[in-house]
Amino acid sequence: MRTGLSMTVSSRSDAASAPAAVTGPDFVALQVRDVAAAAAFFERHLGLRRAPASPPGAVVFTTEPIPFAVREPLPGVDLDSTGRPGLGVALWLRATDSQEVHDRLAAAGVTITGPLRETPFGRAFTFTGPEGYAITVHDG
Repeated sequence: MRTGLSMTVSSRSDAASAPAAVTGPDFVALQVRDVAAAAAFFERHLGLRRAPASPPGAVVFTTEPIPFAVREPLPGVDLDSTGRPGLGVALWLRATDSQEVHDRLAAAGVTITGPLRETPFGRAFTFTGPEGYAITVHDG
């Protein structure tokens, strides 16, 4: 004899019954050996501003539309075992004037690895950022 009641309860309405989906990037962080030095680089050379609060071991910046941070490596990440951190990942940061940022970085002695050029996303160039990350700046 069967006893009990089986019932399915959903908190989603019928209109929202599609499976959960990822909607896009929501946060970007670079893992670095020296958080303070990396944060200072982004503040000094790119004009990023720190968020009022950051978790331990990280500095979060008030970037838009996606928050950006530098942080200590996650457990198991050995930055010394790779030739260049972030190899295979394209990190693009939007600027109000990529030419001005390019000139400022070049004048400060930052290595420019990709010349200022026209792209589908506006003028852009690539430089070597903290700890060897390749970072592209483009007009927004």
